[in-house]
Amino acid sequence: MTAAENVCYTLINVPNDSEPPSEVSLKADLEKGEIKAKTEALKKVIIMILNGEKLPGLLMTIIRFVLPLQDHTIKKLLLVFWEIVPKTTPDGKLLQEMILVCDAYRKDLQHPNEFIRGSTLRFLCKLKESELLEPLMPAIRACLEHRHSYVRRNAVLAIYTIYRNFENLIPDAPELIHDFLVNEKDASCKRNAFMMLIHADQDRALDYLSTCIDQVHTFGDILQLVIVELIYKVCHANPSERARFIRCIYNLLQSSSPAVKYEAAGTLVTLSSAPTAIKAAAQCYIDLIIKESDNNVKLIVLDRLIELKEHPTHERVLQDLVMDILRVLSTPDLEVRKKTLQLSLDLVSSRNVEELVIVLKKEVIKTNNVTEHEDTDKFRQLLVRTLHSCSVRFPDMAANVIPVLMEFLSDTNEAAAADVLEFVREAIQRFDNLRPLIIEKMLEVFHAIKTVKIYRGALWILGEYCSTKEDIQSVMTEVRRSLGEIPIVENEIKKEAGEVKPEEEVNAAPAAKLVTEMGTYVTQSALSSSRPSKKEEDRPPLRGFLMDGDFYVAASLATTLTKVALRYVAIVPDKKRQNSFVAESMLIMATILHLGKSSLPKKPITDDDVDRISLCLKVLSECSPLMNDIFNKECRKSLSHMLTVRLEEEKLSQKKESEKRNVLVHADDPISFMQLTAKNEMTSKEDQFQLSLLAAMGNTLKKEAADPLASKLNKVTQLTGFSDPVYAEAYVHVNQYDIVLDVLVVNQTNDTLQNCTLELATLGDLKLVEKPSPLTLAPHDFANIKANVKVASTENGIIFGNIVYDVSGAASDRNCVVLSDIHIDIMDYIQPASCTDAEFRQMWAEFEWENKVTVNTNIADLNEYLHHILSSTNMKCLTPEKALSGFCGFMAANLYARSIFGEDALANVSIEKPIHLGPDAPVNGHIRIRAKSQGMALSLGDKINLSQKKSSA
Repeated sequence: MTAAENVCYTLINVPNDSEPPSEVSLKADLEKGEIKAKTEALKKVIIMILNGEKLPGLLMTIIRFVLPLQDHTIKKLLLVFWEIVPKTTPDGKLLQEMILVCDAYRKDLQHPNEFIRGSTLRFLCKLKESELLEPLMPAIRACLEHRHSYVRRNAVLAIYTIYRNFENLIPDAPELIHDFLVNEKDASCKRNAFMMLIHADQDRALDYLSTCIDQVHTFGDILQLVIVELIYKVCHANPSERARFIRCIYNLLQSSSPAVKYEAAGTLVTLSSAPTAIKAAAQCYIDLIIKESDNNVKLIVLDRLIELKEHPTHERVLQDLVMDILRVLSTPDLEVRKKTLQLSLDLVSSRNVEELVIVLKKEVIKTNNVTEHEDTDKFRQLLVRTLHSCSVRFPDMAANVIPVLMEFLSDTNEAAAADVLEFVREAIQRFDNLRPLIIEKMLEVFHAIKTVKIYRGALWILGEYCSTKEDIQSVMTEVRRSLGEIPIVENEIKKEAGEVKPEEEVNAAPAAKLVTEMGTYVTQSALSSSRPSKKEEDRPPLRGFLMDGDFYVAASLATTLTKVALRYVAIVPDKKRQNSFVAESMLIMATILHLGKSSLPKKPITDDDVDRISLCLKVLSECSPLMNDIFNKECRKSLSHMLTVRLEEEKLSQKKESEKRNVLVHADDPISFMQLTAKNEMTSKEDQFQLSLLAAMGNTLKKEAADPLASKLNKVTQLTGFSDPVYAEAYVHVNQYDIVLDVLVVNQTNDTLQNCTLELATLGDLKLVEKPSPLTLAPHDFANIKANVKVASTENGIIFGNIVYDVSGAASDRNCVVLSDIHIDIMDYIQPASCTDAEFRQMWAEFEWENKVTVNTNIADLNEYLHHILSSTNMKCLTPEKALSGFCGFMAANLYARSIFGEDALANVSIEKPIHLGPDAPVNGHIRIRAKSQGMALSLGDKINLSQKKSSA
């Protein structure tokens, strides 16, 4: 058994660089040294015994020369020494010397110093020999009446452990402790005594609680916690007792201790599903989240609220508390806010959506006034997305939300503005009655938009949805205002030459434009004094984008102008005004083409953009009905189709969620009558305290897989050959952050192997926790050695090493058997995860490590290859199934996964089927992997390379 498996009471730091001292020098120090020398010698003895040394010769020396000393440090070290030293002979009988030790501890239990008494009582809790404890029982009982609480509370613990292990030594312990509890005043002593009664004699604990149930709220928090545990266990075992204690749990919800409130709320939810109980528990959780400063506590309690919401009957109660839950948004932590918004969105209903929207609007406005911070931007995005979801689910709210959000189109944070734009696009398509309002607000903020991506989107929306003569003229006004003086090239050359004065130049950009009755434009400049600034700052926004070489926005502008011009021609009957508007649109496109071909912009115009603008010019010059249909009808149909598909997907996912949560009761389900159920069947739920204890100890009960291949035998790695003197094989058990190697070592020789040691080393982000201790193996004997390895990050690790041993009686050097390498699979740490397209693109841009893997497979079908990669890498496909369906000879898909350490892994699969090579030709293409760390990208690439080919079996 390794140190990792034993119950550990004391941790001792061992310096690795020190040489182990000899028994003779230790004996000399313990006999004749000063107090300091004896202390150091005793420490060395303890470390040597822990490392497997026996040192039987030092036992009497310590009893004679160290045990009588009154120094507190030595007394403390002696407690550790007596805990670990072997106390029995090989045949299991108690050593004679231990009688002397027992007498020394009887004296310590009567020592005037309370520290020595208390620490001795704590030591007695760890003793497993009843012969040593029996003479000490009267002294232990006497300690219950000591004046100091430290001694009394440790005496209770000592009596409890002795009663649990050796009931015959103190058969009246429950009665003794009950009498002690009734008269005791100290909170910690009462807590220990009550805890003992819970585990030793529950009826007595209940009797005591019944006598003081009205005073429970006045007790200390440590005692209150134990009382909550008792009530939970009693009501869990015997549900008829619930009515007796539920009032007490309600009282404990008002406790001053956050820990008590949390436990009481959790217990109340398990004991009662009445709406009043659920509401009280949820209110208590919300108060805890708001008052506790630790973000981890907030997240844990939020998870409990989310668990409550999963129950259909509890959800209705929580819907009334949405406004209280929103108070948590005052927390600055983004993760807490994210969970709170998601919970609020899940609980929103037609009754409370109006209040929710009002609060969220206030929060959005608040973020505008806060100094710019990365989390503020992300929080604003979260708020925008939440408002978006509310408006889609409750269309009546959209009119209230849109004016507030439209202000953020001019935000410098592109991500938040992009979310607003996406929301506006969906709203203007879905809600016809809101179109005039959205167009009006869009025209108001259009000139203030700062980022080119948002500018393009706004142009598209204006071009697609402006349908009245006035709106179309306003769009043209805004475009001219944003473009500045035209022709652009001449104007820029004049500026360079200094022919245009700085004042004129400054004022030309925001000059007011007036539309005459004939539909033509005149420019009215109002001169005003303004400070001269750099030319780049003076340029109107659209001209600034063009001068920076971003001509994609020009292609977008050309499409918008074409749409509005075609619509204007259809609306306005006057031929002259029609021609005037179309000509102006064409002039703008021509001047942009001229600018793109000149040397003025930082980057020249691309051929794609030239083609697009030229096409728009051709369409406007010909004005054919077919082109009119394509520009003004087909584009909108595409958007409508995309939004419909997205809505269907959302509804489908919501339906799946609700199906998961709705507990269906079948007609032939058995009915359980409480009075008729056997005691062991009565509890439908597991004991939560027991489960949490098992989880803390790492003993969570996992169901073994039915498939024998998934059992332990599948994870056994052979380390040496069958003909080696020592045969070894290892079972590799991966448990989240650590790996346990269970190594079977078999001596295949006829000799006794002494000091047989497993020496391990690691490559990668692995760290060996402890060095396995040496063994002695008899001829043809075998033993199990366990070694723990800590894992720090997701990358392929290698464990390698050897087994060294001495042959008994041989004079030769140590023998060595080299072990095969153990490869730790990255797949044990990678789990499928999902993220939005925007988050995927952002991470793809940010991650610096890329690994490009060439597809080399024998699979001939694109879909089959994708599913094979998904199953072998534990990644999730983010591309929707509809986008992958059908066959067109090529496929592109985005994959995403997250490791248990919180590292993200992205992959883009671009594959094609070479049809010209025949139907059986294998798939070819590339897989690009991106990750934040080099190890993750390389390891995932190696895994894909190894598993690309499908096995023929």
